[in-house]
Amino acid sequence: MKDLSIKKLYYSISEVSKLTGIEQYILRYWETEFEQLKPQKNRAGNRIYTNKDIQLILYIKNLLRERKYTIDGAKKILENYTAEKLVEEQNPAVNTESTKPKTEEINPGSKEKIALKKDLDEIKNLLEFILAKL
Repeated sequence: MKDLSIKKLYYSISEVSKLTGIEQYILRYWETEFEQLKPQKNRAGNRIYTNKDIQLILYIKNLLRERKYTIDGAKKILENYTAEKLVEEQNPAVNTESTKPKTEEINPGSKEKIALKKDLDEIKNLLEFILAKL
């Protein structure tokens, strides 16, 4: 298995733009729209993004561009977002296929969680692809 460790702790906005395929001005705009996306700034005032920020950006990109959510719709999905939860869902300890509830057992909200899990798996695959390119 490949070592998927990320080589850097912090990335500049230009590096994040190249990694994610999202223009810098859009990244700055998303900071104003999504309260969860708050990169730190260094002493010079430049944005410094963490790996968790990049995961969130890729998730937002998926919601907006792949799943065609509006900004407001994506905000609603991200209300309960935590970076740790995203990482945990991308690397489940148990096989989710064997623990999936049957259709009749699904309670309200579970269908959204299942769809979200599929999206997170797509993001994981995208991150693995990006990391392989580093």
